[in-house]
Amino acid sequence: MDEYKIKSIEEGLTKIEFPEFDKVSSDAPVFYNPHMELNRDLSILAIQVFQKEQDREIDICDLFGGSGIRGIRYKNEIDGVGEVSINDISEVANHYERHNIELNSLNDIEVYQHDASMFLRMKRGEFDVIDIDPFGTPSPFLDSAGYCAHRNSLLCVTATDTSALCGTYQEPCIRKYNAKPYKSEYCHETGIRILAGFVALSLAKYAKCIEVKMSHSTEHYMRLYLEIKKGSKRTDESLKNIGYISHCKNCLHRQTSNGLASPITDICPVCGEKLVHAGPLWLGNIQNKDFIQKMIDEAEFKKINSEKEALKLLNKCLVEADAPATFFDVHAICKSLKISAPKFDLILEELEKEGFVAIKTHYNPLGIKTDANIEDIQNILLKFNENE
Repeated sequence: MDEYKIKSIEEGLTKIEFPEFDKVSSDAPVFYNPHMELNRDLSILAIQVFQKEQDREIDICDLFGGSGIRGIRYKNEIDGVGEVSINDISEVANHYERHNIELNSLNDIEVYQHDASMFLRMKRGEFDVIDIDPFGTPSPFLDSAGYCAHRNSLLCVTATDTSALCGTYQEPCIRKYNAKPYKSEYCHETGIRILAGFVALSLAKYAKCIEVKMSHSTEHYMRLYLEIKKGSKRTDESLKNIGYISHCKNCLHRQTSNGLASPITDICPVCGEKLVHAGPLWLGNIQNKDFIQKMIDEAEFKKINSEKEALKLLNKCLVEADAPATFFDVHAICKSLKISAPKFDLILEELEKEGFVAIKTHYNPLGIKTDANIEDIQNILLKFNENE
């Protein structure tokens, strides 16, 4: 291990060391991604809120340990954590995980060297929190996560294969998530919903269902925090949240259809053009207002380097918690109408004045979540254009 030049970093209250590398990739001797610090900071807030809601000591699995930063921070910075299990198939990673555990003078952290899916199947029912943060897709590990997760546990899932989930490459999404994506202006939300839908369907065979506590799409990745519930009746009811989003490329109308195998209209009710469909995906809530508010409150008691960025994101997610699925991109609509875009806040004000929900979204600075339809928004934009 001595041939590597060692780098030292600090996140929150935790210091770790690992071999330096030129760029973030799976070829690094030990994986550490500095761009995921916000992800880890938010995870600390989410898991602490979950622990307080459960009001008991929790055991955590960090499935892809890498440098050990995630699992070590969980033990070091979250109250009420019992044992943390850090797994990585790399022997070099295991060495640095143990080194970093010692560096932070921590107990009750076990290091394992197993294939990720096999590790989850060996440890059925042992974890209160399972964190799946792989390099790429989490898809191959979600069946084992469904097998392993127990009632009232928390499943945290990261996906970095956003080009598949957002529809840039359709075939990989179909292959990995059994869902057809569509690259629209709201494709990052569609991607989150495809991922949540795939988790829900993967867990359903074990009579387990999900309740989405918080989700976000940031830079190159998507992240879900899911509370796991159990029971066949509850799961059957939950699966009514699976469905499709249908989109009109011509007029930008969109609509949702609940049901895995329900009939879906192919013709746009607004302009008569053919609709394109994305799914199956999750049409239920993808933000939980109470949980996110508790995360915001918890930030006051944690040392997190990305506090300003984390709170900005959490407050945006809080506001859009009860908003309808999908959002409208103002510039995309103005482009289709061949008019210039008015000031963004004026459009929000006018929608609210006309009795519609009008909310900004964290997915896109020009996005509006609203219960208004495309014709309502077009009329408002055209009215602004005439007044100019």
